Amino acid sequence: MSNSQEKNPLRDPRDRRLSRVAGPSALVFFGVTGDLARKKLLPAVYDLVNRGLLPPSFSMVGFGRRDWSDDDFRQQVRESVEAHSRTTFREDVWNQFATGIRFVQGAFDDDQAYENLKATLAELEETRGTQGNHAFYLSIPPKAFEKVLKQLSAHGLASREDKSWRRVVIEKPFGHNLESARELNSIVEEVFPADSVFRIDHYLGKETVQNLLALRFANQMFEPVWNANHIDHVQITMAEPFGIGSRAGYYDGVGAARDVIQNHLLQLLALTAMEEPISFNASHMRAEKEKVLEAVVLPEDLSQSFAVGQYTSGYQGGEEVNGFFDEKDIPADSRTETFAAIKVGINTRRWSGVPFYLRTGKRLGRRVTEIALVFKKSPNLLFDNNEDSGQNAIVIRVQPNEGMTIRFASKVPGTQNEIRNVNMDFGYTHSFTEESPEAYERLILDVLLGEPPLFPRHEEVELSWKILDPFEEYWEQHQIKPEPYEPGSWGPESSYDLLARDGREWRRP
Repeated sequence: MSNSQEKNPLRDPRDRRLSRVAGPSALVFFGVTGDLARKKLLPAVYDLVNRGLLPPSFSMVGFGRRDWSDDDFRQQVRESVEAHSRTTFREDVWNQFATGIRFVQGAFDDDQAYENLKATLAELEETRGTQGNHAFYLSIPPKAFEKVLKQLSAHGLASREDKSWRRVVIEKPFGHNLESARELNSIVEEVFPADSVFRIDHYLGKETVQNLLALRFANQMFEPVWNANHIDHVQITMAEPFGIGSRAGYYDGVGAARDVIQNHLLQLLALTAMEEPISFNASHMRAEKEKVLEAVVLPEDLSQSFAVGQYTSGYQGGEEVNGFFDEKDIPADSRTETFAAIKVGINTRRWSGVPFYLRTGKRLGRRVTEIALVFKKSPNLLFDNNEDSGQNAIVIRVQPNEGMTIRFASKVPGTQNEIRNVNMDFGYTHSFTEESPEAYERLILDVLLGEPPLFPRHEEVELSWKILDPFEEYWEQHQIKPEPYEPGSWGPESSYDLLARDGREWRRP
């Protein structure tokens, strides 16, 4: 294990600002013409270059079907960077970056294209000093993973006998159930060793998610109450105000639960509920997350433990919007959910008896991702006329307006013993002069540095599917039809019933 991997990022102020510099390397993008690459990945690479975190020898290769020359691709990258980069565009930085940009034209099953890629990487090693260090980023549909991985192996691009490294980056989804996830993991790890596989969950690169570990383990005031003795329940929410748009081809048949709960929200659950790791070493972090996921238990009666919905047409933000069935290419009989909420428990000493409610949806009230730990009600012996004052809560805002809110009761000025909920708020933008890096900046840099703590291994992926699969199987077996909900609302009525049955209610984000 290298020294950089053993560092505790929460005790190293340099790491918070991503002031680590990757060594010589080349990054190959498959799926470079897609929206993710254009809006997120390519701008993130430029931002790393602009901040001096990639060396002058760094090189980038696009692989795709387009009939582009290197210059054509450079122009496409420049347009993407100018439109979407987080940092200021600088001509001198661009000129340095552009000299290492190449494009290889071909299909995923084109043998000659992989020979051309091999020759291109050899040329970069000779002319730019990449030292044979290559990362392959698969921003492609899951059905193409096996094809590309086997081609990389067949053409000698996945392995290296000298001290250089080869790594692969895989975007979610990691399968569509436990069985397919195991098959995919088997295929990936036949080609690349486990420690060279980086499964991207961009939520884990967000500053607030990482700060959750600092909040829990660097502050004595929180740890004593972070357990079932004080916490009544936990709510984890990811809401989006927009519909599926042009993603019908991907989204129909996948749905909100597979798209978000299986990965993003269960990862947030694991980080919220895990015990303190021995260190921030990747194996120690993963061990604690896996313990939590393995300890997740489902309610005995699944029929009372979920809610699913589909958004209807209507008005949102003063504009008329399509319903789910108005979106292009959605079948009239689709049972794909655009909203999903589930209830689970965690069978550990710390969390026994505390329900965790996870929800996600499209066309909801606003864009927000948050983790809310809601405390048990105070006995209120002195304030028995204030039953409606609510419960204390710690709310971690993952996005937007990254930060944290603590909700507590305070006396209202005046002569009566009236109490009211108030908020104490912490926001990154108000408290730090440093600007938070974009999640993909952090994750791409970690790939090039070979630092894996923020990337889930196949054990975590499989454990997450074990949690979600019973819900999916129940919905399929009973032909569950999602309940309609209005755009701009917070989901179907059944989602409110899910908590009301337990005498609880959703927070209004």
